[in-house]
Amino acid sequence: MSNGTSNDVSGAISNLLDTLGKLAQQQVELLNSGIKSAVQLAEPLGKTATDLVGSVISALNQILQNLSSAIAPKK
Repeated sequence: MSNGTSNDVSGAISNLLDTLGKLAQQQVELLNSGIKSAVQLAEPLGKTATDLVGSVISALNQILQNLSSAIAPKK
């Protein structure tokens, strides 16, 4: 009877450790998936922000050129 109880406890501990290992693995996979999603979301936002800054700088440059030509003395 003692040997059977020992096997049951050993099996229960083994099952518990296996379950804990699977839970830890799922947590890591969930975190990894979250990081990938955040990166996939950030990439287009970064490109859009860069394009927007470029457009604003181009518009400001055009405004400055127009002001310069308006202020400059005509020959």
